[in-house]
Amino acid sequence: RCDVALHDRTMTLLCSDPVYRDLVNPMQGPEDLVYAEKRHIPSRFLRVKDDGVTALRVTRTPDPNVPFDLDQIARYALIFGRPGMENTWQGIAVDFAYRMHWRTLFGFALCRALCANSAGKTTLVRRMALVMARPGLYREAIDAFNKVYDEPFAPQYGPQLTITQVHVPDDKVRNFSDDDAIRVLLYNHIPVEWVDHAYTYGVVYLEQQFHHPTMSLDIFQEVDNERLERLHLYRTPAAIPQWDGWREITEEDHYRLMFKRAEESAAGLFPEADGLYYYIGMDPNVGQLWKRTPAHGTMPSIGAATNIALTDCEMVDVTAAGGPTTPPITESEPLAAATNVAMEESVKTTEAGGNQPGKTAG
Repeated sequence: RCDVALHDRTMTLLCSDPVYRDLVNPMQGPEDLVYAEKRHIPSRFLRVKDDGVTALRVTRTPDPNVPFDLDQIARYALIFGRPGMENTWQGIAVDFAYRMHWRTLFGFALCRALCANSAGKTTLVRRMALVMARPGLYREAIDAFNKVYDEPFAPQYGPQLTITQVHVPDDKVRNFSDDDAIRVLLYNHIPVEWVDHAYTYGVVYLEQQFHHPTMSLDIFQEVDNERLERLHLYRTPAAIPQWDGWREITEEDHYRLMFKRAEESAAGLFPEADGLYYYIGMDPNVGQLWKRTPAHGTMPSIGAATNIALTDCEMVDVTAAGGPTTPPITESEPLAAATNVAMEESVKTTEAGGNQPGKTAG
């Protein structure tokens, strides 16, 4: 389960042996699972329920008012939303050591913060992810905005952010377009560095669509073709160093995962056999997608852009508490050539400060 570039001679020989090579999931068979008993688990990871039974501590659901608590998102997704599960959290890169990539966690959190819960949230998040997957697209939109409006675009970094979530009526959500997604980013004064950083989330989102298609691939092939062209022009978008790399699982994650996998095995479920897992040492920031296949069928027409109905502004906690340290203030690079993207005149923007995110009251 390691990238071939990391294989030594012994590993290369083992992987060439059909006894090991042809197993669907070499290290995930029931006979290989280690079933831990509660008495083997350190007491600091246990709780006593009302009926006196000892159990693992509850994994709390990520707080929507603390959208950038990346560590808690990772803990919850590891147990309830990792690849191959019925409720896979799309766009998050996970490798065979169960590490999650910080850039994909950040992109997931950003989309989650911007899109209100509704029946059409999946469509809204998809459009956000496809914008993030195309290098330079948001930079071009900012340049176009600055040419249309007298007051230049002013990104907000914190320490407090005003996030206005987008909500589109269910009967209009199919009309939500790339331009609409960009308007939401502009309206919320999202820094271009943040969208660049979320590029990896967009790439993994695309990768997962090709690995396990749930709809026509036409739209994803079109976006991926443009992504490759833009990579040639702009190269891979830069990461925020303090929010880059892989999140290692903790000791508590390990015990919790062992029990979860034991339950899954007893039920005949093996998410690792079906989900998209990266080999250890593999970089998710690829050129050609790892899992891309020819398109099947025709994508229904998306239609024209619809008006965006925004909810009331909410002050949210945007800290990455428990995760990577807060990044330093960075300035945008010179903007690229403009595209014909402009916000509607009825949309009002609010200037924000130039500090980076920190804790605020939720």
